[in-house]
Amino acid sequence: MKQGLQLKFSQNLTMTPQLQQAIRLLQLSSLELQQEIQEALENNPLLELPEEEITPTWEQNISATVSSSAGVAAEDDYIYQGETNESLQDYLIWQMRLSHFSATDEHIALIIIDAIDDSGYLTQSLEEVLEAAQQHDEEINAEEVAVVLKRIQHFDPIGVASRSVRECLLLQLNQLPNDTPSLAATKNVVDNYLELLGKRDYRTLARKSRLKENVIRNVLALLQQLNPRPGDSFSAGSSDYVIPDVQVRKNNGRWVAELHPAAMPKLRVNETYAAIHTNKHNNGCSSGDADYIKQHLQEARWFIKSIESRNETLLKVAHCIVQRQQAFFEYGPESMKPMILSDVADSIDMHESTISRVTTQKFMHSPQGVFELKYFFSSHVSTDEGGEYSSTAIRALIRKLVAAENPGKPLSDNKLATLLADQGIQVARRTIAKYRESLNIPSSSQRKSLL
Repeated sequence: MKQGLQLKFSQNLTMTPQLQQAIRLLQLSSLELQQEIQEALENNPLLELPEEEITPTWEQNISATVSSSAGVAAEDDYIYQGETNESLQDYLIWQMRLSHFSATDEHIALIIIDAIDDSGYLTQSLEEVLEAAQQHDEEINAEEVAVVLKRIQHFDPIGVASRSVRECLLLQLNQLPNDTPSLAATKNVVDNYLELLGKRDYRTLARKSRLKENVIRNVLALLQQLNPRPGDSFSAGSSDYVIPDVQVRKNNGRWVAELHPAAMPKLRVNETYAAIHTNKHNNGCSSGDADYIKQHLQEARWFIKSIESRNETLLKVAHCIVQRQQAFFEYGPESMKPMILSDVADSIDMHESTISRVTTQKFMHSPQGVFELKYFFSSHVSTDEGGEYSSTAIRALIRKLVAAENPGKPLSDNKLATLLADQGIQVARRTIAKYRESLNIPSSSQRKSLL
């Protein structure tokens, strides 16, 4: 075999550490970025915040409950609401401690409380509770377990530790005064016809229960005062709190985007250490110290530049979104324009994957509410006039039509499709059903009400 030299050219894309850092920071939410900055400040002495800059605490963060649906934001949506660390179990145990339980009953109660889910329902049968209790004391019997369960079910919130919706509602009804209007009829309906009630089959309900329409109306009104999920008010993580990355305001008649101050940490290089590096030959700095300062100085500059790049990209994307969705900020979700990732990517000359990273877990505060940037992207539906309509706008129209419907004669999916067609928007019935379900709107038969 003859040996020789051969020259071959090839192209390879190598990501530098700086580029990798910039991409990683781009994907972080504001809260995650704050944590990253705090860690960098602790690990790099050449990074610092300006003296007037104070790292926000949870109480100082401007926060809002995130909503994926439209609606005018209340003024206090933009203020940190605070959180309670007390769970439903903590609250029930606190009541148990005040209820003079015996040691045995307290042991049973703790087993029951531990088996209650976030909605307030008991997830184990009495037999399972008894079996667990007997591992501690073999003399415990089923009657003792039932008595303890009954006591817990009368803790606040009433109906907690129920084993079914029927039991939960009946427990709450039993706490009402005997002279409550239609109380007996309501108990009868819950006890015997709850399935018909859930189906909103009022005609069959009236026939089987032999109740008149006005009595059924009173029954429904009373049931609306009850809570079929007594533990929901204690559910951990039921609300998400975020720091908006971008805020939208009106300037000279147009809506404009700007970075939110709380999402724009101002970092700088420590001038004292930087001066030591600059004058390392004149200040007796050892070579080891000089290398340490040089390395961390470079890392500090990279980090600051990566954050600046992140903010520039975020603002560029947000600005493009706001310019394309002027009607949304002026009139609400019914005026949302169809927009996909490539629309923004082409407009600002970036890759779609970059737009996807920027819009994930990044939030915008506006007079319409707080929205994840991804909310503004939606597919389109053609209109009779040859235009396009956003699927988000169609969902908003469906919600508006359902909100205004006659509860006694709710709009079917076919009727909703017809009403949209009257506005020039051609949407198939199955598409209406899909949009309606995504909005958690029940079917017309389930929405029917006598009230």
